[in-house]
Amino acid sequence: MLDADDIARLYSAHSRSLVAFFARRTFDAQVAAELMAETFASAVADRRAFRGGGDEAASAWLYGIARHQLSNWYRRASVERRALAKIGLDPPGLTDAEYERIEELAGLESLRAEVAEAIASLPAKQRLALQLRVVEERGYDEVAAALGVDEQAARARVSRALRGLARDLEEVAARG
Repeated sequence: MLDADDIARLYSAHSRSLVAFFARRTFDAQVAAELMAETFASAVADRRAFRGGGDEAASAWLYGIARHQLSNWYRRASVERRALAKIGLDPPGLTDAEYERIEELAGLESLRAEVAEAIASLPAKQRLALQLRVVEERGYDEVAAALGVDEQAARARVSRALRGLARDLEEVAARG
């Protein structure tokens, strides 16, 4: 079982890296800060369930909680954003300095550049299919119509684009 001092040590050792972890995956500094806070709130609530020993096991346990928080966020994020917009509420935001610091910690500026470069290197047909499906969030039927192909071909182009993008970004990650 972890005590309050253990949680405090985990926070001191991992809060910044967790914010960066979340920011790299959500591309949103505000969400990253919230997910980091939720991760530690869950760690405090579940500290009695921890059965490992040592800092390495505690760190692995904490990142397991973080991955779970991220997974939950992916599932609920779009629903929550639509609901908040519908009722006209905006959650309180970070200050500009806080936002910039999180982006700096996560290396988002260079990551955005790497993603943009990887997208630009895709073949034009795949790049357009990716733009329509992922960025514009169009259905495959709409993507197919815009590309002048059948839905199966549209799915194939998006799939190839995503695989190519993943491959290119894995190569970038391996280099750096």
